[in-house]
Amino acid sequence: MLLSRFGFAEDKDFRPLFNGKDLSGWELVGCKEGTWKVEGGELVVEKAEGGWLSTDREYKNFVIKLEFNLTPGGNSGVFLRSPRTGNPAYDGLEIQILDHFHEMYHKPGQEIHPAQYTGSVYDVVPASNQKAIKSAGEWNSYEITHNGDQIKVVLNGTTIVDTNLEEQHARIKDHPGIGRKQGYIGLQSHGSKVKFRNLSIRELN
Repeated sequence: MLLSRFGFAEDKDFRPLFNGKDLSGWELVGCKEGTWKVEGGELVVEKAEGGWLSTDREYKNFVIKLEFNLTPGGNSGVFLRSPRTGNPAYDGLEIQILDHFHEMYHKPGQEIHPAQYTGSVYDVVPASNQKAIKSAGEWNSYEITHNGDQIKVVLNGTTIVDTNLEEQHARIKDHPGIGRKQGYIGLQSHGSKVKFRNLSIRELN
């Protein structure tokens, strides 16, 4: 069994999206130079004012694996099949990353909605299990499959979304990413420090 530099088992069918050294293979979209950094082999964003980090090429069908670590109240997301223009969470799709039990998301009159919890297809399909996430400061693992209209999200070994987007096609006017067949993969810059590592992808036919 081969081990990655972080000690995790490698799958020969996956290839790295992040080399642990620099931003090779990634491009900034709508954010300033220096927003994203590499520190200790980890991809880090801190105090961003919006924008996102995009792969340098588009993808159709794929499985991606990654790990993320949030600070208290942290907020980010993984964009799927997103264009470089418009809002990637709506013109593409976003798999939410959020320290969703933090008190700031549960103030009277400001309670987050079900499809805003970690693992949800943001504003489209809510995660079925809100307790699969670990506490802020701990590493969480994602395995996200986007194959045709099918999306599956596994958080820390628990499947929390397994849905066919055909069921959401009535919402394409307001959320056109539901109908996209190809686009960029991205990581959201959303004003809080978030760390990522062990990003890899396996393309599907």
